[in-house]
Amino acid sequence: MALNPAERTEFVNSYTRVLITAWSSEEFSAKLDGNPREALAEAGLELPAGAQITLVRTVPEGHHDTNLDVQVGLWERGLETGVFEFHIPETPQIDMAELSEGDLDSISAGASPESAIDINCCCCPCCCCT
Repeated sequence: MALNPAERTEFVNSYTRVLITAWSSEEFSAKLDGNPREALAEAGLELPAGAQITLVRTVPEGHHDTNLDVQVGLWERGLETGVFEFHIPETPQIDMAELSEGDLDSISAGASPESAIDINCCCCPCCCCT
């Protein structure tokens, strides 16, 4: 059962809400593990009575957690079979490594100190940047 564009948008919005809430709230994440039907309903994903729900916290190889098409396909299959699989990966980690002075110099305003390009620091020329 393929979703129409409005249904797809509604599903993607609800699924995204599940991910963001699970990543930002330990309470919601625990509820998702303990009572997935209720937690998913809070986010707007109402499941049919008797539906089987599987949460996958470690996303299988080839099913990238950022690929919404995979999750949409799993939702569509669940609507047909009554077996729903949700990929809810652990909170993504952001690389907080600091940039070196050299890294900052190479990316600052897209210019290197060796170039003779004048760069304005604001939207209009003034005495401090011309």
